[in-house]
Amino acid sequence: MFAALQSHAWAYPALEVVHILGIALLLGNLVALEMRVFGRAAAVPVQPFARLSLTIAISGFGLAACSGLLMFASHPGELLANRYFVVKMGLLAVAGVNALVFHLRGSLRHLDGLARAQMLLSTAIWIAVVFCGRWIAY
Repeated sequence: MFAALQSHAWAYPALEVVHILGIALLLGNLVALEMRVFGRAAAVPVQPFARLSLTIAISGFGLAACSGLLMFASHPGELLANRYFVVKMGLLAVAGVNALVFHLRGSLRHLDGLARAQMLLSTAIWIAVVFCGRWIAY
């Protein structure tokens, strides 16, 4: 499998496309949910919108994670030596902890100041992840 990623000219770029689509689904839905929580589309109930948005975001994360693992497996030494890759992995860990705390607190049911701050932090972290991801290639 990993040999195919390296031997076919289109395989790795196709995997990158899947990775980018996953990121778009993830970040786009998180931003849409955040906009709803901060007052946009007030006629749309938060809870049903959150269920839909987070389901799509989790699917996007799954695509990005699977494609990312395949990309990593095809060049592990090179990626581990890249400081942007290491920072990206650290940011992913921070994003996971932030999401875990957010959901353990029941923040979608109690959209207090901390919940809103966590949502803003989450978006900032994911934007930083995207930034690092782009710099991995350079």
